[in-house]
Amino acid sequence: MDKLLAINNLPIAVIWLVAGFVLLVKGADFFVDGSSSVAKMLKVPSLIIGLTIVAMGTSLPECAVSVTAALAKNNELAIANAVGSNLFNLMVVCGVCAVLCPLAVQKSTLIKEYPFSVGVAALLLVFGLLGMQVGHLEGIIMLMIFVAFLLYMVFSALRARKEGSAVQEEEYKILPVWQCIVFIIGGAAAIVFGGDRVVDSASFIAEKFGMSQNLIGLTIVAFGTSLPELVTSAVAAKKKEVDMALGNVIGSNIFNILMVLGISAAISPMAFIAENAVDICVLIAFSVIVWLFCWKRQQLVRWQGAAMLALYAGYIVYICLR
Repeated sequence: MDKLLAINNLPIAVIWLVAGFVLLVKGADFFVDGSSSVAKMLKVPSLIIGLTIVAMGTSLPECAVSVTAALAKNNELAIANAVGSNLFNLMVVCGVCAVLCPLAVQKSTLIKEYPFSVGVAALLLVFGLLGMQVGHLEGIIMLMIFVAFLLYMVFSALRARKEGSAVQEEEYKILPVWQCIVFIIGGAAAIVFGGDRVVDSASFIAEKFGMSQNLIGLTIVAFGTSLPELVTSAVAAKKKEVDMALGNVIGSNIFNILMVLGISAAISPMAFIAENAVDICVLIAFSVIVWLFCWKRQQLVRWQGAAMLALYAGYIVYICLR
């Protein structure tokens, strides 16, 4: 079996890279559908499902790739993938959504969740610079913060629901039990297998073209693993569900650092290089710019979305030339 899956030339690597991305995206879809249906059977409120299962579901591709990379000791790929995905989510996903339809942003989000997402990026920078690696202890700390954040979100949602200020329930189709089991197990298997294929093929391509693991993690792998966020948020924006579009991006960015890198570091210490520090600083700077865009009118309009896409394009040119 290993011989059949061996990557020994460029065309095979490209085929496996695309196939891996398809498995990651579809696997995440199936896993979320199956898990959501089980949660509904157990009478878990739809709002809680959206804040937990669906939000984490869109981060499963990043988690699969980064954990696989950590286990394979491709540590540069793990950090670069998470940071690259966050940059793509913020500048491209939000930028595209704003171009499609102006994105309204709640003031509470700009005061609480958004600054928290910037704070966790700064925390990753501090952890990395202290010892030029993110080790077991740092990983455990990030996971503890992640659990605390998740509990805060759940209790906030329950409180809002009790006070009658929660938004209308999202609709989730309840599937038969056997189908839920197939979706959950099959989706998880597809995510794991797809993650392996993406890491192996991306590493082969990087080596073939003389690209660093960091560069390919920031570009090709980050784009591929961010497809769920792009699709989910773009569809939400087209349906005028603008709060869900930005909320999905902010939640995924928090999960990518605290959950994805937390798990990866807890498994195996991740090397931290100077380029990682620069990229995280860019992420923080872009985050501040987008926050300033949103603050006055509490929305992102089309010209701001176009400006975000232009800034991201400039960043891509920079990382390719450095």
